[in-house]
Amino acid sequence: MFYFLTSSLLKGRCPVMDDTNDLADEVAYRCQGERHCLFICADPSSLEGNDRFGDTVKAALENAGIRLASYHILDSRNEQDSQELVKGSDLVILAGGHVPTQNAFFRRLGLRDLMGSFRGTLIGISAGTMNCAGIVYAQPELEGESLDGDYLRFLPGLGITQTKIIPHYNDTKDLTLDGKRLFEDITLPDSIGHRFYALCDGSYIMGDGSMEMLCGEAYLIEDGSICRISSPGEKKYI
Repeated sequence: MFYFLTSSLLKGRCPVMDDTNDLADEVAYRCQGERHCLFICADPSSLEGNDRFGDTVKAALENAGIRLASYHILDSRNEQDSQELVKGSDLVILAGGHVPTQNAFFRRLGLRDLMGSFRGTLIGISAGTMNCAGIVYAQPELEGESLDGDYLRFLPGLGITQTKIIPHYNDTKDLTLDGKRLFEDITLPDSIGHRFYALCDGSYIMGDGSMEMLCGEAYLIEDGSICRISSPGEKKYI
């Protein structure tokens, strides 16, 4: 399996793949020939939103020159067919959304086991990227989550990578949640004993299970501190 773990795949809401740090070119290179694509949603019950997001991603792939022999959106309408859909795909895309909601859906599907024999190309988007980790850091996002003693900040993921990723750092670094600073008061304390890679939009990690390359601007959060480890346009092995 070759994977792209992105903060955001698209340029805003447009059906155009982000070309920052050569992402569009790298994906197109790995997806030559006709592809059978499966788009796996974050919220299985958000049918209208799933179709809208899935159709936008499909158009972006086609606009990047990727030829699609088939394209399926996996949510509650067809989850009973998940085994066949994964088996019949050589390009799998994991949508963005609410991390715990998507994580629960993935576990319901048994997706970790289903992806164990997958040999194609995988693209994670935001929450989909985060849920690719063996142990996922589910950074609190919604009001009340950082105060909820039952909210689980570390969840079992797909195990595609051991890298814990936080997307959209450029947009979220100054946010507050529940009266606290998202990073300084919540995420940095959570990083004690852990290592998080905070990606700006347009940045991504690509790998094949034996190597991983960080592409674009990113920050390392570890043991309560944060520092920039790569600049825009830079590519480095991690």
